[in-house]
Amino acid sequence: MNMVRSGTPQTRGVLFVHSAPSALCAHVEWAAAGVLGGKVDLAWTPQPAEPGTYRAELSWQAPVGTAATLASTLRGWDLLRFEITEEPTATSEGARYSFTPSLGIFHAMTGLHGDVLIPEDRIRAVRVKAAQGEVSIDEALDALLGVKWDEELEPFRHAGEGAPVRWLHQVI
Repeated sequence: MNMVRSGTPQTRGVLFVHSAPSALCAHVEWAAAGVLGGKVDLAWTPQPAEPGTYRAELSWQAPVGTAATLASTLRGWDLLRFEITEEPTATSEGARYSFTPSLGIFHAMTGLHGDVLIPEDRIRAVRVKAAQGEVSIDEALDALLGVKWDEELEPFRHAGEGAPVRWLHQVI
């Protein structure tokens, strides 16, 4: 999927739909097509972690910020589990969005190698809350890193036999 606007920095990303009931599959495709500006035809496969649901992946190339738009578009469906990644560019950090029905949405900036980047002001805020006894440092760091989302999504990330292979692209 390639959406180009002149003068807008381009990036690549991946939409991972970890689980969607069959009734939502076409809606996810329509929503992604609306954001990406073209026809989207996902290869849906059964999700063994939650029988009766399906999983799919979509690699895309589009303007910086597309991951945020996709996440905003998909977050309204409570029966959906998804992650969206956006690669960093020379002028922008990367991004990762994770969504589960029980936790809602998580957003993190990511660096060149996919590591979560935590802004200085957020670290300072954690230190203040920990000093006031509102939260432990471990709990606060887990929240900043999205540990609860990772724990919930991990079983869904493994598609089982016959899953499509996703090749990583070299960043140019």
